Amino acid sequence: MMLLIVGLILFLGIHTLTTLRGPRAVLIDRLGEGGYKGLYSVIAAIGLGLIVWGFGRYRADDYVQIWNPPAALRPVVHLLMLFAFVALAATYSPAGKIKGLLRHPMLVAIKAWALAHLLANGDLGALVLFGAFLAWAVYDRIAVKRRGDPGARNMALTWGDAIAVGVGIVAFIAMFWLHPLLIGLPIA
Repeated sequence: MMLLIVGLILFLGIHTLTTLRGPRAVLIDRLGEGGYKGLYSVIAAIGLGLIVWGFGRYRADDYVQIWNPPAALRPVVHLLMLFAFVALAATYSPAGKIKGLLRHPMLVAIKAWALAHLLANGDLGALVLFGAFLAWAVYDRIAVKRRGDPGARNMALTWGDAIAVGVGIVAFIAMFWLHPLLIGLPIA
């Protein structure tokens, strides 16, 4: 579990640095834009690697079940994940109504993904992993709002919305096949 926690601290910590404009500016001044981005990328990659490794070791060696999620939550989890995939796709699709309504669709996607996984898993490692991501995404959204970043502006429906919905649905369906291959667990 310690590897997972260290990975979360590194990964979410370096992502939190983007919200701390003063310290971030100091690092960019000292390291240059390229140096800052390089350091950021290395720390994020190490953190992500430790999260994956740590969570895998936790599941293999230290698994602690806290509660058993009721089967009645499965449709809620699936809807949250479909919404998360559409929001994630909206992050990278051309501007449209979805991106405008969500303002910061990546953060919305992370929150929906984390909440869905908290509802679907009742073990300690899942609570730590997904709870940390949910808490970070809530913090980051508050930080973005406080610095006055309005996010995407609200627009009429566009092709960007069709792309976001289409890609989101395809990714959601593909995850039923990919989740067991990538994560080692079938989607319930």
